[in-house]
Amino acid sequence: MGRTYYLYADENAPFVEEYKTYLDDQGVKSLPLSQIEHFDIDQASHLLVTGTLEEIKEVLMLAEHSGISIGIIPKPEQKQLIKTFSLPTDTKEAIALAVTPSEKRVDLLYAEDRIVLQEVVVGDVPPLDQYESVLEGKGLWERIKLFGSTLKRVKSLHHTSFKIVDGNDNTVKFSAVGIVGLKYPIQTFASRLIPTQLFASDGKLSLVVLSPGSTIQYMGYLFKSLVSRFTPKRLPDSVGYLRSSSVRIEASRVLTAVVDSSCELHTPITLTAKEEAIALSVGEEFWERQGELKQPKDSIKLDHLPCDEESSAYLEKAIPLFTHASQEQYAALFTNLREEAQLSSAFMTLLILATMIATFGLYINSPSVIIGAMLLAPLMQPIVSMSMGVLRQDSALAFGGLKSITIGVISVLLTAMLISFFTPIEKLTSEMVGRLHPTILDLFVAIVSGAAAAYAKSNEKIMGSLAGVAIAVALVPPLAVSGIGLGWGEWHMFGMAFLLFVTNLVGIVLAAALIFMMLGYSPLHIAKKGVTVWMIIVFAVAVPLYSAFGTMREDIRIESRLSNTNFLIESEAIKLRSVEVYHRQGVDEIHCEVITSGRLSKAGKKVLKAKIESLVGKEVDVVVTFRYRL
Repeated sequence: MGRTYYLYADENAPFVEEYKTYLDDQGVKSLPLSQIEHFDIDQASHLLVTGTLEEIKEVLMLAEHSGISIGIIPKPEQKQLIKTFSLPTDTKEAIALAVTPSEKRVDLLYAEDRIVLQEVVVGDVPPLDQYESVLEGKGLWERIKLFGSTLKRVKSLHHTSFKIVDGNDNTVKFSAVGIVGLKYPIQTFASRLIPTQLFASDGKLSLVVLSPGSTIQYMGYLFKSLVSRFTPKRLPDSVGYLRSSSVRIEASRVLTAVVDSSCELHTPITLTAKEEAIALSVGEEFWERQGELKQPKDSIKLDHLPCDEESSAYLEKAIPLFTHASQEQYAALFTNLREEAQLSSAFMTLLILATMIATFGLYINSPSVIIGAMLLAPLMQPIVSMSMGVLRQDSALAFGGLKSITIGVISVLLTAMLISFFTPIEKLTSEMVGRLHPTILDLFVAIVSGAAAAYAKSNEKIMGSLAGVAIAVALVPPLAVSGIGLGWGEWHMFGMAFLLFVTNLVGIVLAAALIFMMLGYSPLHIAKKGVTVWMIIVFAVAVPLYSAFGTMREDIRIESRLSNTNFLIESEAIKLRSVEVYHRQGVDEIHCEVITSGRLSKAGKKVLKAKIESLVGKEVDVVVTFRYRL
């Protein structure tokens, strides 16, 4: 029966000497690596090793070829090695573990003919190649600084076209900035993303692929990992993985492959997992970190990564701020938007029916009827189509959408006006009044709604959300109020309601265009002209809206100041209630209720008006309703 030999690097002699007595007690014979040529491996049944990572791997290869077990005695400074194999930090405990031959065997990962103990990195993959220990003891500010320094590297990241051939001769092509190959769950950011795919003795290796489609997408993953310290339960959109017994990695340009942070190889490179290649003494925690069950089958999740030639060529130049949609994605959405931009009998029929419902709903003051008209009206479709035309400088799409919108608007105005002619009621309802005071807040609603509409339109899974957008930003009801105003000859009513419609229109077009740009449906140099023009239009519309917002804010201040205000006039206690401000041509009106226990004389009424004007800060007409307390 052979004995246990301890192989160590010459520079580790002082370390070995410190524990020589303990090793002798364990029946271990020490041998420096410089004398390994005189070592008869047939005399050994178990090996121990201390040295650099490369020296340890040489002895591991020797043990594998000889079919004998091995244990690693790490030096205290080899923290990552200790974490990889869950080795004790106390040296005597590490020796006790190492001298005990393991009954369990582990796989070995090879990069060409070199053992990989931790990981092999092809290309650039920040922060996947970092250990999560970089966050230990770091406060929020330090994590934010780490996030910032890592994010700066995005400027130097460039996509490369990869071709992977797995152990079953399946070929996968994609574009990425880098790949991490690993075998064990080693507590790096890469291994933490696929913990269920890593097992020490299943004959499989794993590749984690970093392929950010945009800086925004990359920032999202970095923030979650480095600042919030959150490990995603599913793969981030910028990450994919492949699992197989072997892989050959080819790249469109020669890339450096760094093995265990030191040894450098170059693509093309082959990685191979040798199943249960060696009996290695490791800590119990190492086995606890493995997946619950061996995963016998190959697995892959790379189909969401860019793989077409257009996307690859675009991303090889630089990672854009926003995601770049592929030609296939754009073609599918473009076809749909072009159809919706066209004027059709179905579009006109639905729009006129929606107008009739909305107009009658305004007359009977019914919010539910008006909401029904919002859901039925198809006016949102050509507006979103026009926004894409504006973004892509596609005149056919832009003018097609504009034509449908223009004819649709005229039809709504005429329909509502005709209904007002034949309806013997000329009374403003609260639903009508609600469309006569647009402010900058309505523009904000339109912008957010336009963003939601564009996002929903680009994602088939959430297309049903467009109904909610149609309710959030009303298009037909304000046009119906404008038509009623035309029928009544009320030009102020027509103008203010039409301003609300224009507010919704320009907000939706601008926001939808911006979202389409962020989703990569147009490069910035094409999009900037149309976006700039519509930004100017939005700012022009925002001027009267901001003025109206200032007026609304002043009205709220006045109503708040006067409500529940108490006066003492002619020995009578007077209280104001239900204060409302109305803007008439030339002068504003204050409407309110006056609660009193006695009547005011004409002089007392003048005093009340003067006190109200004093609180308001300007001359106003005062219209009051007296209510007497008995």
